[in-house]
Amino acid sequence: MSQTQISCPRCRQIIPANVEQLFDVTHEPASKQRLMSGQSNHAHCPHCGYEGRLATPVIYHDNEKELLLTFFPPELGLPLNEQEKMMGPLIKQVVDRLPPEKRKGYLFNPQANFTYESMLETILNKDGISSEMIKAQQERVTLIEKLIQMTSPDARLELIKQNEKTIDEQFFGLFSRIAQNAMQSGQEPIARALIELQKQLLEETAFGRQLKESVGEVEAATKVLQEAGQSLNREKLLEFVLEAKSDARIRAYVSLARGGMDYTFLQSLSEKIEKAEGEEKARLESIREKVLGFIAEVDKQMEARFKQSQDFIETLLEQEDVEKATRENIDGFTQDSVEVVNQLLRQASEKNDYARMGKLQKMAQVLQEASAPPPEIAFVEQLLQAPDDAGVVQMLKDNDAMVNQQFLEALSGLVAQMEAQGENPEAKAMGERLGEIYKTTLKYSMKKNMG
Repeated sequence: MSQTQISCPRCRQIIPANVEQLFDVTHEPASKQRLMSGQSNHAHCPHCGYEGRLATPVIYHDNEKELLLTFFPPELGLPLNEQEKMMGPLIKQVVDRLPPEKRKGYLFNPQANFTYESMLETILNKDGISSEMIKAQQERVTLIEKLIQMTSPDARLELIKQNEKTIDEQFFGLFSRIAQNAMQSGQEPIARALIELQKQLLEETAFGRQLKESVGEVEAATKVLQEAGQSLNREKLLEFVLEAKSDARIRAYVSLARGGMDYTFLQSLSEKIEKAEGEEKARLESIREKVLGFIAEVDKQMEARFKQSQDFIETLLEQEDVEKATRENIDGFTQDSVEVVNQLLRQASEKNDYARMGKLQKMAQVLQEASAPPPEIAFVEQLLQAPDDAGVVQMLKDNDAMVNQQFLEALSGLVAQMEAQGENPEAKAMGERLGEIYKTTLKYSMKKNMG
């Protein structure tokens, strides 16, 4: 993905934009996420506020699913032969990257799409996502857009009530991704509007209240486990579970301490059940049934995540230059992916598979280098240690070169992230401190720019 300078479609001012025409997921798996999330070929003008997709030709390739899709924006008005001239070199690049045994007939018959949306729908259909599911997702996106545009809390509440059945787990998942993209792309006004909207959704919808309770129970369970500290063992964990006042708290313990809920833990619970009688026996049996159900849920989710991570890593290991492939796809790595890399490295070592070990070690080295905090975040951590505003100003003076627009955006993004965590007391305190540092830094930057 390359950043280039373009003219804003509305005001014609020169603005930066990430322009990308070839999305070859076989060569670079992370490119699929950039296409589907709208990170590429999207313009945001800081001068006039224009927001929209760029009219850019796109080629999408997935060898595993035998997909070679093309989209040429009709508004460009180029005849077919000119379109083919533009697309030809990119398709040749796709073919040249593939080993001979993977070059199949679909490569010689690209599937043209007359709309951008139909191309995305084709990709999702191949992933097993039906047109009905896509339509439901689009309805959620439309609802979020309408809610953001509303300025009256009462009107917004009425719209929320009318669409409460739509505001479910998938809705909040989509909402979270949109909010994260807004923060990461520097769209601060939208990010803050989403944070305010999220607070209302958590308060005014049935699923929102359930989600808020769940988050609260996780925070409470985390605090209990942390306070137990070194004394935490299976017996103590079982005691916490049996004292839980709600199913949500039991679920939270399972999600946080799944590793401790092994055969020995369950055997101890069964022994208590055998010794109990009457209502107490029934209560313990009910708890065991719930624990087993929550364990099955967690294990299924972990299995799915690890399978997805392993498929992603295996794709990178097939590349000729593993280090380069890892760097190009670094955004696609999660904590699960890192754990899978370490797991595969151990397995390769046990089997004395030195060729695979070498590739995995190169990947692990790139991940280790990338895990170091960016300079902006490291500097924020230093500022948090300052005793007062005067100390912050002195540190800003000592690190004057660091105080630029990029640093201000990073600091603003951290403030927004803390505010997004709602009533979490630790996050609230951190958000307030970061907000003070942001104001001080902004004043310092303004004085600096004024000379």
